Order: sequence, then C-alpha cells, then structure tokens
Amino acid sequence: MSVHAVAKSKDHTFSKVSAPSIKLLAGLGVDGDCHAGKLLQHLPSNAAAGLSKSSTTSGSGTSRPANLRQVHLISVEILDGLSIQPGQIGENIATAGVDLLSLGKGDRLHFYSPAAKHASDAHAIVVITGLREPGPKLERFRAGLRECFTLRDDKGGVVGWTAGIMGTVEVGGPVQVGMNIVVEQAKKYKALKCV
Repeated sequence: MSVHAVAKSKDHTFSKVSAPSIKLLAGLGVDGDCHAGKLLQHLPSNAAAGLSKSSTTSGSGTSRPANLRQVHLISVEILDGLSIQPGQIGENIATAGVDLLSLGKGDRLHFYSPAAKHASDAHAIVVITGLREPGPKLERFRAGLRECFTLRDDKGGVVGWTAGIMGTVEVGGPVQVGMNIVVEQAKKYKALKCV
C-alpha cells in the first residue's frame, strides 16, 4: 500500500497540479491548497448553505461547518479504470493497493517514508471522515463521468459512490510519491457517508 501520486491547487480549479510531494498541516489540510482550513472551503457546499468564500455565517445565521474535506484521496486503480490521470478530478492523494472505499469513519491512514525504521517515527496521519459525492463538475470534465462514480441497486437507486474519500489531518508532515501507507482501523466500524 503506497502513495501513487499527490497534487494540490491554490485556486478553486477542478483539477489539481501533480507534484512530487505535498505537506499536510494538522487541523488544516494540504499546505498551499485551496481547500485547506479549519472551516469548510468547498465552494459548492458553502454556496448551498448561503455562505460566501469569506463569511463564517450566512445571512440566516447558519455557521460555516468544520472542514471535514481537508484531504481528498482516491485509488489509482479507480482512476486507471476510467483513463483519468492523477490530479485531474481534484484529488490530493492517489493511493495504490489501498481499498479506500472499504474504510470506515475514523480509520486512520499513516504515511511512512520507506526509510522509516519504527512505527513511532514521525509521520503524517489522515483521519477518514466520509465519502466524496461526485458533483456536477465531473460532467463538465467528461460527459457520463458522474454516473461512472455512482453505485446503484437493481432498481436504479443510488447506494454508494466511488469518487474517493475525504479526511482531516490529525498529524502534519510530508506526503510524497512512493511513501508507504498503513491503515489503522477505528475501534468500531462506522460506514462512510458523504461529507
């Protein structure tokens, strides 16, 4: 289980720019990324709640929620299956060999340098908060892509999403291509919901 690719964007563009490494900041997200912050930075979610980019409350007094979308992760196996390059659909970390969609809320991903000798060595940790619901911008990127990330039951009802998962940064540090990933499961499994 490893880091296949990393990306970030200082602007609210749909795609992010690939890089050899990114830096995670505890409680904030990816250093230099537009989605970093303690409060939700996802523009469509804020707009739906009547919040502007700079406000902490809407005109109706609704407070901007905590940012549970600090880091977006997706498996390279999903990207490859759809002929999508890492970073193109806005994820920060593309993983290899990790079944991200089977993880539960509160599970932790530990990012270790291949040179790390002990599990106690300083390393970045991301806590899983939920699923990424595929938004309408996927359709602008490629027609039909949103449906490719939608799981349906035999009656056509939506039962899940495969567009990746979201997390918050518990412990900051570098994450670079080739790093090892260790999954630490929460004491009790909680199914992921969209955040």
